This record gives sequence, C-alpha cells and structure tokens, in this order.
Amino acid sequence: MKRVLIINASVRDKKSQSRKLTELFMKNWRQKYPEDIFTFREVGLNIIPPIDESWIASAFISPEKRTNANQKGVLLSNEFIKELKENDIYVIGSPMYNWSIPSGLKAYIDQVMRINETWKFRSGKPDGDYVGLLEDKKLFILSSRGDTGYGENEKNEHMNFQSTYLKFIFGIMGVVDITTISLDNEEFGGEIFEHSKQEIRKKIAMIE
Repeated sequence: MKRVLIINASVRDKKSQSRKLTELFMKNWRQKYPEDIFTFREVGLNIIPPIDESWIASAFISPEKRTNANQKGVLLSNEFIKELKENDIYVIGSPMYNWSIPSGLKAYIDQVMRINETWKFRSGKPDGDYVGLLEDKKLFILSSRGDTGYGENEKNEHMNFQSTYLKFIFGIMGVVDITTISLDNEEFGGEIFEHSKQEIRKKIAMIE
C-alpha cells in the first residue's frame, strides 16, 4: 500500500485544467491501486503564508537546540514536511503562470525547503554539496500551459521556469524519480486543445 499526496496549485477552481489533471490521475490510480491512501494539500485556493523573519529564526536552529519556544515560526512548515515524509508519491497539479509557478506553490516550496529536514549539506558546512532527505519518493508533475513547445530541445524550453524549477527543487530535496506530463495549447482552444486533452488522457492512463 502506498500513500499519495496530491498538491493543487491553481487559483482557479472548476475551470482549472491542472485540477482536472490531478482528478484524472486520482481516478486512474485508484482503479489500479484501490488500497492506496490519498492526502490532499491545497496551495492555490488556500493562502500559504510566505516565510518571514520568525520562520528564518526557527528554521536555522540545529535539531539538538530546538525547543517549543524557538520553533513557533515553523509550525505550519512542520505540518507540510510531515506530509511529505509520510507519503510515498507526490502529484503536483500546477498551471504555468508567467512561464513559472503560481505564488501559492512557491510559498509552499519555501515552507518545505528546510535545512536538516528536507535537505542538508553533506559536510555539515555551506559548501553547495546538497543531500536530499526525502528518500524513495516519486513525483508526478501535471502541468497545464497556454502555449506549447516548453519541453527539452523544443522552441520555448528557455522560457520554462515551471516544470524545470519543480524538478530542480525537489531533486535537491532527494526526489529523483520524476515524471512530467503537460497539457498544452489551452490559450488556442478549439480542435488543437481538444487534441492535447485526448493525448494527455492517454498518457495519464498509462501511468503505473
């Protein structure tokens, strides 16, 4: 039995294409693995507070020096990180906003990118040699984009700060098994977009 964490980042509700992707993923997964457990984290419709001075003061205290008093700034961060550690599979549904990710998802990432919790320096010193602490996890990035051509070696690859950023940041935290599936062409609509939706359904149905 696996535990699956679905993270929705769109600021739209019913009209969100990325939410439709995570819903399709969930239905497909439950058919194949009915005993698996789902947890849902909303970072698009719910406001995720940005990190602040209190957060920084709490986050950079070494584990052996932590107390209830000096950890007040990271209570929400602890909740998010506990979810990441408890779940085996992450599914992020994210639209592309201005060639990047929604602000709520960025705020969430800032909350969980924690030294000695989701990553550390191998030597214990800030030398740039990162070690991820989220081990044996798998990530599915389900993205929706208005245009197309953002994949590797495609015309708009240099403008993709969405899936490339998510892959990089989760890689730092130790998640290396990452699959990206993108629904493109929303801004064009019509037959082009319908074809994209048909293709995405096929890709999600093939996920094991």
